[in-house]
Amino acid sequence: MWSCIKNFFTYETTKSVVVKSWTIGIINRIVQLIIISYFIGWVFLWEKAYQVRDTAIESSVMTKVKGFGVYNNRVMDVADYVTPTQGGSVFCIITKMITTENQVQRTCPESGKKYSCSNDSNCKRFLHKPADNGLPTGKCVPFNSTTNMCEIKGWCPAEIDTIKTEPMEEVKDFTIFIKNSIRFPTFNYTKGNFLPSITQSYIKACKFNMEKDIYCPIFKVGDILSYAQQNFSELANTGGVIGIKISWMCDLDKSDDECKPAYSFTRLDAMSQKTSVSPGYNFRFAKYFKMENGTDYRTLVKAFAIRFDVIVNGNAGKFNMIPTLINIVAAFTSVGVGTVLCDIILLNFLKGAEQYKAKKFEEVSDNPLDSQSNGLYRSQLSLRQTTFKSSDSGSFSLERYS
Repeated sequence: MWSCIKNFFTYETTKSVVVKSWTIGIINRIVQLIIISYFIGWVFLWEKAYQVRDTAIESSVMTKVKGFGVYNNRVMDVADYVTPTQGGSVFCIITKMITTENQVQRTCPESGKKYSCSNDSNCKRFLHKPADNGLPTGKCVPFNSTTNMCEIKGWCPAEIDTIKTEPMEEVKDFTIFIKNSIRFPTFNYTKGNFLPSITQSYIKACKFNMEKDIYCPIFKVGDILSYAQQNFSELANTGGVIGIKISWMCDLDKSDDECKPAYSFTRLDAMSQKTSVSPGYNFRFAKYFKMENGTDYRTLVKAFAIRFDVIVNGNAGKFNMIPTLINIVAAFTSVGVGTVLCDIILLNFLKGAEQYKAKKFEEVSDNPLDSQSNGLYRSQLSLRQTTFKSSDSGSFSLERYS
């Protein structure tokens, strides 16, 4: 127990041992050079670790769509083909529709092929679970002069969504106005893609260009799909989701003009292209009316649309002394890794490792008599430095002087 207590209250100090070996010297300097290059090139220049960063970006997005199209011999304007109408960061442009008009609450035959029947017993299996367009009654009723279908109760006539329709081709020429404002609360810094210097005449004439005019807030739908590498005809036919990403990566140590929005465009529902089950993007909505006798009726619309999601992200950085000092100290500390690596090589792989161990590790007792009786090397009044010199055989010799 006493021995354990004495071993616990010990102190270790660094002893300087100079090893004159080309192998160890080259390894040591190479490791130090790599560490210094890493901190200067990656940590400070690339990652800008001398800055305080704000990733809690605050953003607002306002959108407007303009354009006229023709669908089923009807002229369509923004109120017809854009939903929802609030002008937020997520909106849809309808490219084609399947409409079922004058639906009222009553009973009628279902429209799906799996509901084909010859008698009521064929329809009993659909009871107690919803059909495609209503609640089954368990009866088999005529659908037309040659086919019988199971009867449902709901909005009738039932929707037939297998009708082939062509998409509205004018959609690719529609324009989208995107107004984005951002703020970094840590630095109280605000900016937007809609500069204060923009004039009304400029807005009417400009079109967004990834290289020439990134501050024009007018985006052509066809150009967006081209940037996202999508075919308009295929996308308009099945619908899909396109992401408009606005990235604000700002170095506030530079001028305000250097803080620019970076745009990227991508297909967000790319996985739906790889499946035949529910491909693309579609949804249903209804327009409700009332007859003179008070009966409600509606027009059901199955809409295929291109949905646009405007996604904003970013961060800002500015010089601060605290992270600068922390990373400078970390750099100087990490340089010592070279010493650890060289010690491992010296102690385990080079010839003469035993001599190095003998000179690197010593025990010094505070009682000179104990040191003499144990035959241990000690030094109380002077410091001793040991020098190793490499020989031609790859090992090293030593010189000592005090």
